[in-house]
Amino acid sequence: MERALERLSWPEVRAAACRPGSTVLWPLGAIEQHGPHLPLGTDALFADRVADAVLAGLADDLPIWRLPVSWFGFSPEHTAFPGTFSLPAELVIAQVMAIGAQLAAAGFQRLVLFNAHGGQIALLQVAARQLRAAHPALAVLPCFLWSGPEGIGALLPEPERSDGLHAGLAETSLMLHLQPEWVGPERPCDGQLQPPPPSGWSLEGAVPNAWLTADLSATGVVGDARGASAALGEQLFERLVAGWRQRLDALLASPWPPRGRLRSD
Repeated sequence: MERALERLSWPEVRAAACRPGSTVLWPLGAIEQHGPHLPLGTDALFADRVADAVLAGLADDLPIWRLPVSWFGFSPEHTAFPGTFSLPAELVIAQVMAIGAQLAAAGFQRLVLFNAHGGQIALLQVAARQLRAAHPALAVLPCFLWSGPEGIGALLPEPERSDGLHAGLAETSLMLHLQPEWVGPERPCDGQLQPPPPSGWSLEGAVPNAWLTADLSATGVVGDARGASAALGEQLFERLVAGWRQRLDALLASPWPPRGRLRSD
């Protein structure tokens, strides 16, 4: 089954949307600096490639399709470095609202925002909530590529598991597996916190900080890419694909999420 919506005719889209549980996966990334060794489109490429691999492994009769990857995103934390093109938050929300409204009008029942850029997680959650409120018949699920699949953290040693936030071991390894010719020869280690945060505080987590990359790093890297390898990238890719395939398979076999429970009496 052809899963790319842009390749379908309008009658095919209408038929797709009318199927019970019809779901659209929308990969989202960013065009932003990823250090001196990774390309600007790193996040978007990851979202695109993982989405394709996940969908290729699902049963042909499942009612799921995908939109083209959205390359531009919300990246103000990286704008001190040339090559970062950040959309205003209002524009990103407006884009999600506009596309989501038209998917709802076509009759699709679920929209999965398949995001690979950590800097816009919260923004897409806001957009998802606004879209759902405006179109209650459309379930909206804002997801983050690196959160959900089991076993990802086990492949990464500390402190990289906790502090490798950008262009470090995981992203460099995954790009070495997916597109090695796009990876430069440098393996930076940068963005180490000196001095460390006071007890209970962190860059991200329960008590986060609205950090800018230039606060932490001269290279644009927040992490340690020195141990990166294509072999590790292959393991990361396999676990990402397997984890998201399992989650989408379960979603498509269920009526999740709950809708329309409000009683009038």
